[in-house]
Amino acid sequence: MKALIVAAGLGSRLREVSPSKPLTPVAGVPLIARVIKAARAGGASGFVVVTGHEGGRLRSYLGDLDPSIVTVTTPDWTLPNGHSVLTGADVIGPERHLLMMADHLCDPAIIAQMIAAPPAPLSLAVDRRLENPLVDMDDVTRVRTRGDAITAIGKHLPDYDAFDCGVFTVDGRFHDALRAVIASGGIGSISAGVEALVPTGGARAIDIGDGWWLDVDDARALAQAEADVALHTTFGAALPA
Repeated sequence: MKALIVAAGLGSRLREVSPSKPLTPVAGVPLIARVIKAARAGGASGFVVVTGHEGGRLRSYLGDLDPSIVTVTTPDWTLPNGHSVLTGADVIGPERHLLMMADHLCDPAIIAQMIAAPPAPLSLAVDRRLENPLVDMDDVTRVRTRGDAITAIGKHLPDYDAFDCGVFTVDGRFHDALRAVIASGGIGSISAGVEALVPTGGARAIDIGDGWWLDVDDARALAQAEADVALHTTFGAALPA
């Protein structure tokens, strides 16, 4: 299964550390290289990366890392992240694929679990451990579910039972839902696209159990990532730069 990775945003909360969030070193290895390595170890067979801010540097790095990685530039990376998804959708097509964020590290087992999940317009890896100390409660996207159906999603959701881990599988039905949201004047975010699928039961939750994941969004999370990578061999120091 191919993977679409969104790597277009400004990464303002990490700007004090690095001008490019995807190229921010985590124990000496750029964040996006760790994301790609984990995805490949979990079963991803090819990659499309959507670039924007600092896109020239990122495209050059990815070309050197693996010439088979396809890059595409979103026209306006200041828009909500759903616009970047649709830029990538035009390249990766409507077939079911992984949708990942360039700033979310995770264990490859989560990738494998998502690939093996029953097909749906959208499936999202969720963490039901509401006391997970790695979660930044000021920034995490919260999810409300009923069984394995997602019923609501949002950063400020007051009633929730899970966290968004930043790893999805989607197909063209999600792309269509996101296009419809934008066409109607709605906020073109990934979460808005998820919510558009809720009424039809098209948004599903996949519980990662005790799986490890981390949103590397600020200096505190970066320090946590550097402490944790040594404990997860997929992200360890043996990775090439």
